[in-house]
Amino acid sequence: MLLSLPALHLQTSEYHPLFQLPHGRLGPWCSPTGSPAPLSCETGCGEGSWILVYRLLVPTQVSLLSMEEDIDTRKINNSFLRDHSYATEADIISTVEFNHTGELLATGDKGGRVVIFQREQESKNQVHRRGEYNVYSTFQSHEPEFDYLKSLEIEEKINKIRWLPQQNAAYFLLSTNDKTVKLWKVSERDKRPEGYNLKDEEGRLRDPATITTLRVPVLRPMDLMVEATPRRVFANAHTYHINSISVNSDYETYMSADDLRINLWNFEITNQSFNIVDIKPANMEELTEVITAAEFHPHHCNTFVYSSSKGTIRLCDMRASALCDRHTKFFEEPEDPSNRSFFSEIISSISDVKFSHSGRYIMTRDYLTVKVWDLNMENRPIETYQVHDYLRSKLCSLYENDCIFDKFECVWNGSDSVIMTGSYNNFFRMFDRNTKRDVTLEASRENSKPRAILKPRKVCVGGKRRKDEISVDSLDFSKKILHTAWHPSENIIAVAATNNLYIFQDKVN
Repeated sequence: MLLSLPALHLQTSEYHPLFQLPHGRLGPWCSPTGSPAPLSCETGCGEGSWILVYRLLVPTQVSLLSMEEDIDTRKINNSFLRDHSYATEADIISTVEFNHTGELLATGDKGGRVVIFQREQESKNQVHRRGEYNVYSTFQSHEPEFDYLKSLEIEEKINKIRWLPQQNAAYFLLSTNDKTVKLWKVSERDKRPEGYNLKDEEGRLRDPATITTLRVPVLRPMDLMVEATPRRVFANAHTYHINSISVNSDYETYMSADDLRINLWNFEITNQSFNIVDIKPANMEELTEVITAAEFHPHHCNTFVYSSSKGTIRLCDMRASALCDRHTKFFEEPEDPSNRSFFSEIISSISDVKFSHSGRYIMTRDYLTVKVWDLNMENRPIETYQVHDYLRSKLCSLYENDCIFDKFECVWNGSDSVIMTGSYNNFFRMFDRNTKRDVTLEASRENSKPRAILKPRKVCVGGKRRKDEISVDSLDFSKKILHTAWHPSENIIAVAATNNLYIFQDKVN
């Protein structure tokens, strides 16, 4: 049992659920526009927990772009807090991703910005502070564009971020919007060259006639500067919106998937890609399904999976054919005719697919459930977890307000023993595969105060509601957790709640 969570304001003897999540948190964070505001600091130490919160003294938006200048003085250990009324559409977080070591955490938003958080080095040696992350770098990854041939606006929203394993002092990541994938290099610079022969100290060219001596340029120390530079731009290969990117285990190639096609790229070649899946029919009126997500196998560079809006998963092997329209394995669960309704096809659409770290299992998320599939058994999943089955009676209203089309992601923990996914009302769910126990937690400012440990939440479906329960009719469907990430080796999780980012870690005894 990896995590155990005592309830908030209850004695441990009164409640013994599964997860012991959080006290150290970074959040809520939002990618803003405006000027920095003064910060105040609160610290609190409860029994076996700590929390450090930085609050804005005035309800001013924080400018992450200008924050690079005084990043040293702006301690953002646990949160950027900003009034909800100041959030704009561009501030909504659209993707969250830890790098392979967990030292960095990248977030992308609808404004095309990428913010990278770095783990505090000194916190590694202090168990009770190991979840501290500070802003490391911010940059504008994508800009809004316009396709003049099709008269379509191309949003700057970051759909996915994927890290490449670190090979040297620099970090590399892929970011994509609807049409273009970019490879970014994030590097540090703490020295600058001085003493040029042909340039003066201000960088202007000198008159060669005035040069009488030969100088050897030297490197001088300077304030640490983190630079983000685009090394490759992979464009003009997708007719439809990109929904997934995945780095291959050979680290030489990656794939990008849109609604009808999947392309294979080499990192060194930007003007050519190979189409490995194409499900576009000759007559678009015959279109019955679209690709919703795709991912490479973590160990076998020839294998990948992609999911569809029909609730099916296809496993493909690139050794069998260059064009993988014919799948190697086909995973589908037979539908119970008694449960069929108008919404069946919509809620069965898979919004995310993830290989386990071991490569043995596949996890999929549809609207109401998370399913775990064994690669050796195609006819049904080996595990099915109900995320919010109490919404089954609300599908009509969810259809009317378009919430039924929300795309929730799911993640594994480092050992593949616990899975996590989001829900509404800023709830997120965790399922322990070994004990079959689950817990519902809430990411909100009210629940993330000093001395606070997250309290499991329960939703009352009908009948008499208990004091600590929330009625299904009271759920706020505008507050939803679509994007989550889990540290690759530790119990540290990142949860994006609209324009706020929370980081939780397991309770330290």
